[in-house]
Amino acid sequence: MSGAVLLIGNYTHASQRAEAASLLAELAELVRTRGIAIAGSELVQHREMHARYLIGSGKAEEFAERAKEEKLAGIVFDHDLTPSQQRNWELLAGMPVLDRQKVILDIFAARARTREARLQIELAQLEYSLPRLTRAWSHLGGQGGGIGGRGEGESQLEQDRRRSWKAMDKLKAELKEIRSARATQRKDRQRTPVPNCAIVGYTNSGKSSLLRRLTGAEVLVEDKLFATLDTTTRKVALPSHQPLLLTDTVGFVRKLPHRLVEAFKATLEEAVQADFLVHLLDASAPEVLEFHQTTIDVLKELGAGDRPAIIVFNKVDKVADPAVLQRLRSHFPDALFISAHTGEGIPALLEKMTELASPGNVTRELRIPAAESGVLARLHREAQVLRVAYDGSDAVATVTLSQRLAEECARFIEPPPKARSGAKARKVFSRHKA
Repeated sequence: MSGAVLLIGNYTHASQRAEAASLLAELAELVRTRGIAIAGSELVQHREMHARYLIGSGKAEEFAERAKEEKLAGIVFDHDLTPSQQRNWELLAGMPVLDRQKVILDIFAARARTREARLQIELAQLEYSLPRLTRAWSHLGGQGGGIGGRGEGESQLEQDRRRSWKAMDKLKAELKEIRSARATQRKDRQRTPVPNCAIVGYTNSGKSSLLRRLTGAEVLVEDKLFATLDTTTRKVALPSHQPLLLTDTVGFVRKLPHRLVEAFKATLEEAVQADFLVHLLDASAPEVLEFHQTTIDVLKELGAGDRPAIIVFNKVDKVADPAVLQRLRSHFPDALFISAHTGEGIPALLEKMTELASPGNVTRELRIPAAESGVLARLHREAQVLRVAYDGSDAVATVTLSQRLAEECARFIEPPPKARSGAKARKVFSRHKA
């Protein structure tokens, strides 16, 4: 769409005005992210939802006339429109009329990079378009074929519907294959298990910036909504030397279309399957509490509501009023406060991630022969080596390590002193008896 558009937000009760204004401002960000200019915005209160135009016909005619006079390219509603409402508006205004859902779909389509993301968004677009096909062929509605016959328009509409259903079935089959391949990759990871953490949160909260700060990975970082659609997984070494797989996920927004949650379940499976989550929030956003709840709601819908999570407030360097941070600390006493930009608070976050990544860690003393020096090198990479001493050619290491790694190194575990002295005494006694 070239040219500027008029944005329209709506609410039915005075208590909803502040939230409606916030959502309209967010719609403006979405539209700008889509690359469309904004001519103006209107926030309308009406007593009830009207079947024809969503809002009252008087206001609808006023906005349609304004759009015509200003020669705008279209109108964008913050509220989802039914197919009939969208058709009625386009007949009234004589121009394209979009809703929030369509804008989000277009952004996703423009930003999808991997085959999986492209398939998912294509499926979501078809699901959105299918009930709107009637509008495309309404101009042929008068070409009937007699009593009991099928008009040309009806016939073409049915053909288009069948094509859409067929395309959707094909896309679902391809996505099923991708999900199966992802499950196989997950099984391969579980054979040599490395803990997995997913960074989740509202769009533009700084998830990709945090991933880059923690891993040094070159990932896309933009001050835009939905800068990340494809998941990125990188390995990070925690202070304990425990390796951790860290995944950046697509951001959430309020009023996220259900079909997009469904379509992106394969991508968001990383959040469901993660050992724990980092729930990232923008401390500088006035609606941060609503953003927190939106993420919680979407995680529950995905089946990830029970995952252990670290609540992290990012962008503290952008908060000018200390009282804001104090209120957040009171509301979330266990939360961490960081800046992915400056690095403030990152060490504390890494320590907390270490706790959750290694809940069953144990400390063992291992006796490693010189011939097994590779084991000691591995312990330095994957565990926390507290102390190393040498007894002849053997290295005696005190190590904090995961249960899994402890099982792999069981043959090197040094027995307790009492057990060693008892064994030595039995050996001496048997020689004396002989």
